[in-house]
Amino acid sequence: MVPPQLVLASDPWQGHDVGGLFVGLFAGAAVLVGLTVYLASRLAPANFRRYTPVRVCRDVSLLAVALGSALYVWGLFHLLLTDEQDQAEECELRRPAGVARLVGLRGDFVPLRLVCETPNGHDYDVVVPGYINPSLTVLLLLALAGAVAAGLLHRGQRSSTRKKG
Repeated sequence: MVPPQLVLASDPWQGHDVGGLFVGLFAGAAVLVGLTVYLASRLAPANFRRYTPVRVCRDVSLLAVALGSALYVWGLFHLLLTDEQDQAEECELRRPAGVARLVGLRGDFVPLRLVCETPNGHDYDVVVPGYINPSLTVLLLLALAGAVAAGLLHRGQRSSTRKKG
């Protein structure tokens, strides 16, 4: 017999691990604070005058990462502040018509969601606001585009200075 406090990996009613939520919160907050301090320092008048297209692309990319971190932390707070009972109630409230019962609950970190599982395979998300994951996708694409543009511009600057020298 398994003690009631022990959760097995095969348990279909697992949400997010609280330890994982705290690690995500602290890591996301650290990234957010570090990037905010860095980006705020870039807005100083002395730095503002020295902006180049490479630096603009780099900072736009870092701003997208900072905003993505803020959104992810916001989603983690939603999960952390709803206990298992509230999560189960939310699953029941949003249960589709024609589904007699739920067969499980699953927590995913990427994408960030809490999934209520149905026997017919038509699972649905609860608790995490619906705008979090699409916004994170757009911000990730913006961060990648900014980083690639900064890299290409920097490479172009290096090759043009070599030709001059």
